[in-house]
Amino acid sequence: MKNIFADIPKKLPKELFETLIVKENLKIERIISKGHISQTWYDQSHDEWVIILQGEAVLTFEDEKEIKLSTGDYINIPAHTKHKVTWTKPDEETIWLAIHY
Repeated sequence: MKNIFADIPKKLPKELFETLIVKENLKIERIISKGHISQTWYDQSHDEWVIILQGEAVLTFEDEKEIKLSTGDYINIPAHTKHKVTWTKPDEETIWLAIHY
């Protein structure tokens, strides 16, 4: 047994991606951000469902649509939907749970 809120580093020089489960056509990961943003567009070959477990973030899509996510908010991002993280809270960890399928 593990806890999704355990073992969070005190310092996060870069966004932290931790794979929790990998199976055929499925990957679940914990992502921890603290003021981090995406440097490039994500263009994934699979769908991705993400939920914010703690904190806040802004996702920006290639069509310039922005979505602000807060604790408890989730979104499904279809494959090949270009997107990036353009803001996360700089003074608090944003903890994501991402399911790639």
